[in-house]
Amino acid sequence: MTGPAAPAHSPAATPAPGGASAGGAPPGGPRWEVGRTVRLAAPLIGGQLALVGLSAIDTVMAGRFDAAALAAVAVGSSIFFSLDLFVFGTLLAVPPVVAELDGGGRRSRVGPFLRQAFWVALLLGALLMAALVYTEPFLHLFRVQPEIVPVTAGYLRALCWGVPAWVVFLTLRFTSEGLGETRPNLFAGLLGLPLNVVANYALMYGAFGLPELGAVGCGYATALVWTVQAVAVVAWVAWRREYRGLHLLVRLDRPSPRRIGRILRLGLPIAVSLFVEGSIFTAVALVLASMGTEVVAGHQVALSFVGVTFMFPLGFAMAITVRVGNAVGRRDGEGARRAAAVGVGLAMACQVVSAGVMLLAPGWVAGIYSDDPAVIAVAVDLLFFAALFQLSDGLQVSAGGALRGLQDTRVPMLVVIVAYWLVGLPAGWYLTFRLDWGAGGMWLGLVAGLSVAALLLVLRFLRVSARLARRFESAPAAPARRPHSSV
Repeated sequence: MTGPAAPAHSPAATPAPGGASAGGAPPGGPRWEVGRTVRLAAPLIGGQLALVGLSAIDTVMAGRFDAAALAAVAVGSSIFFSLDLFVFGTLLAVPPVVAELDGGGRRSRVGPFLRQAFWVALLLGALLMAALVYTEPFLHLFRVQPEIVPVTAGYLRALCWGVPAWVVFLTLRFTSEGLGETRPNLFAGLLGLPLNVVANYALMYGAFGLPELGAVGCGYATALVWTVQAVAVVAWVAWRREYRGLHLLVRLDRPSPRRIGRILRLGLPIAVSLFVEGSIFTAVALVLASMGTEVVAGHQVALSFVGVTFMFPLGFAMAITVRVGNAVGRRDGEGARRAAAVGVGLAMACQVVSAGVMLLAPGWVAGIYSDDPAVIAVAVDLLFFAALFQLSDGLQVSAGGALRGLQDTRVPMLVVIVAYWLVGLPAGWYLTFRLDWGAGGMWLGLVAGLSVAALLLVLRFLRVSARLARRFESAPAAPARRPHSSV
């Protein structure tokens, strides 16, 4: 992980006289684009890894409390993140719109847009809170072990207290990312890690004179972390000079159905895409659940490592969204394609490294998570298949990020549905149960689904970006970017 992005006023962020950047590469050239993308992506990757770290801390500390707490946190967090995909995905509509405004020299419109995005976030937050409060009947419906149902429900109700802060944090985070300021996410993540340890210790174990609350205390600790992170990001936006003149937090505008509708039309397909992508891995886990404890455990080991390595292409995908959206704002079709190509190349480089580790040292990877020879053997086999889909996984997520930068989300949603549910899952089921390939068959199905998604999303980007380039060539150029723009 590299350091924070260079400030907008630094030499690295503005062209030097004579058409070259301070580093010697021409602004807009491949080397310049690589530097901008890496500076955007590095804090995003760090922030995503910190988010993984928060989940790991909860799991470890709950496991040390007792088995019921661990089970409740595992089930409860799975439910929360499944529901939160709709909130997170819908608000992912914010960065491309903000990036377009910034690239087109219309930064004065970012504040009004943000204030409408707040209304969307608050609506989604209210729906999420209602869902978390009334999950207990669904826990019984899905036959969760009766002894952990009340604990899980209590954990989810405790999380509710942090949801308003969580959606405010996401809205400000995504607005900052659209402006090319990705450090708030990293800052909030690093702030949350030690705070989460202390809060879990105090509220789960009853330290510092507080009551011992177990898994419910873990929920309150998470809500506290979200609240502190939201306050920290509000302070960052209010006081950092990169945001001066934008008037982001001066008031709360009245809701505009037209602007809110635009956010929802752009964001809801992203939310559905994320849910479909997440659900395919849940479906694979459910299919493998009938094959024995060692298979399930080995699957979880391989999936856990893949989840960590996925944070790298995901961070680049978010950076690609900003860079492509910025080019769209400038009405620069060639720049949009160049930004996508550079970002995809960087994501692929990360995936090559990940695949190499999985192929060359699978036993070492599996040994990090388990010392059971049977579990390690299953995980080693599955890591081979994981290595096979690293390139297609990185390609599909970065191509999806590029399409979000073009504000094209509906067709990508259909692509994801077809690739995962009509290709990947049926192929995996056939290989597993008809050809008797075992757990590897389901993972080979993932390879097929991710490969189809990657191919179709890349073709979609090439088509849409070419159409936009032709339109830009026939229309007047947008105003030049202001020198203090951070992208």
